[in-house]
Amino acid sequence: MPAACHRYRVVTATTRGTMRYTLPLHTMRIGLAQLNPTVGDLTGNLRRLLAAYHELTAAGAEFILTPELAICGYPPRDLLLRPRFLHDVENATTELAAATGAVPLLVGTVLTNPWATGRRAFNAAAFCHHGRVQQVAKKCLLPSYDVFDEDRYFEPGHAPSIIVHAGLRIGVTICEDIWANAAPGDYRLHASDPVARLRDEGIDLLVNLSASPWYAGKSTLRENLVRETARTVAAPVVYCNAVGGNDELVFDGRSLVTSASGEITARLPAFTENLRVIDVPSEPVAASTLTASPAAPLADLHAALVLGLRDYAGKSGFSRALVALSGGIDSALVAELAVAALGAENVIGISLPSRISSEHSKDDARALAANLGIRFETIPIGAAVAATEASLGPLFAGRAPDVTEENLQARVRGVLMMALSNKFGALLLTTGNKSEVAVGYCTLYGDMCGGLAVISDVFKTDVYALCRWINREREIIPRNTIEKPPSAELRPGQVDQDSLPPYDVLDALLAGYIEEGLGRSELIARGFPEALVREICRKVDLNEYKRKQAAPGLKTTPLAFGVGRRIPIVQKYVG
Repeated sequence: MPAACHRYRVVTATTRGTMRYTLPLHTMRIGLAQLNPTVGDLTGNLRRLLAAYHELTAAGAEFILTPELAICGYPPRDLLLRPRFLHDVENATTELAAATGAVPLLVGTVLTNPWATGRRAFNAAAFCHHGRVQQVAKKCLLPSYDVFDEDRYFEPGHAPSIIVHAGLRIGVTICEDIWANAAPGDYRLHASDPVARLRDEGIDLLVNLSASPWYAGKSTLRENLVRETARTVAAPVVYCNAVGGNDELVFDGRSLVTSASGEITARLPAFTENLRVIDVPSEPVAASTLTASPAAPLADLHAALVLGLRDYAGKSGFSRALVALSGGIDSALVAELAVAALGAENVIGISLPSRISSEHSKDDARALAANLGIRFETIPIGAAVAATEASLGPLFAGRAPDVTEENLQARVRGVLMMALSNKFGALLLTTGNKSEVAVGYCTLYGDMCGGLAVISDVFKTDVYALCRWINREREIIPRNTIEKPPSAELRPGQVDQDSLPPYDVLDALLAGYIEEGLGRSELIARGFPEALVREICRKVDLNEYKRKQAAPGLKTTPLAFGVGRRIPIVQKYVG
């Protein structure tokens, strides 16, 4: 036990009416392993955990903490339904524990449920010490909202665990266990509250192993929650969060430590792996002295998209990316993000002009490629579109041209881009934003072709803001691309506002309908024109079938299209 006594805690009364006299609380050097695991890569994750353990031990850590499910990665989803997977995760945990010595390691893992009833596994934390797993803590609260479906896989623990080490009572919580009271107002997410129970039991320190996905504003919400947790238990809190991208989820790290009064005493950086040894407890420090302060919203959004793209590509085995450059702002942003994630040498921009494409759009695409330093190729599609129209001509005879012919252009581009992706082994990135994807202003099997929808959870107004932020020091996105009226250029003189309201109006309406869950009458009460509300809500509902067939997109808002929003395709409700 460390010799230096940092402070004393007073006598406390528990809900059972008994008095607990706590020992002097000694300073403990805790190592935080803010890591980027890959789902299912047990060998790679184990290697990363072992390296972190040895590095933190060498740096003087006396207790080491990892994120939730660090051994198997989060979220493992239906891998957890495979008995062999559970067996292999437990073997990896045993192997990791065998490498521990006098410094304990608390690692996120999976524990098979030994009983004949309930789910097959527990979401757990293994306390590894002196070569073996000495104790296992089980997650009590299992989120089943938004992107989470843990109740599908895990059996909940009945009560939070307390580990006694170095004379300290350490309360163990796993991610959601501290979120019982996180909902706004009087609504509670869960009936039970592990934090309150630990408060009543009496602890000297609370630790939380977390895999908390990022979205805009989440870091502030999370920090406030951790601070409130510290005040509730009247003890320091050490919070270790995962970092990295797994499928559509991006984890921002930002692990932190608070004092018993809820003041932040240490914060790890965002969107990057980090190992840090921190004395706990420690005195509150000025915010300006913290090594990682909260970033500006646009910087955060850019960093999240870059990390999500980089990890999606890298963990899927891609080192190169393809982007169809239209000269518009969406494809320009996606190309810039690809360069930031993979390097200019690994990004190819393709211009696919039709007979309708304007000269300024072709020039803007070429200028963007030059600014980014990427390879740029042009494939005219006029002949391919004409050949397709000729093939369909006999069947279309007597019918006036309509959106069908417009979509042929987008679908020819999709065929060509997918061919390039196949031939060169490069990940094709789609370029549709959330505003377009919401109302179906995109072509199925056309511009929706690709392996990752990078900005499908970024509203158009945020696309503009992000591009201006990217240009804060020098022009990267051509000015004309930002200033010209947006257009799909599928018919002469077309602009987006022919079919859609101004994007600031559209995005506000969509945010209310999709993210807040407001009905038509509530949106009208907010001041949106009734005809517009009914038109846009109808478009959102009708285009659910397109989104079900879309490439996965990176989550950046509280409610993204994809696994977190499960609206039936065939449904008749009008609210």
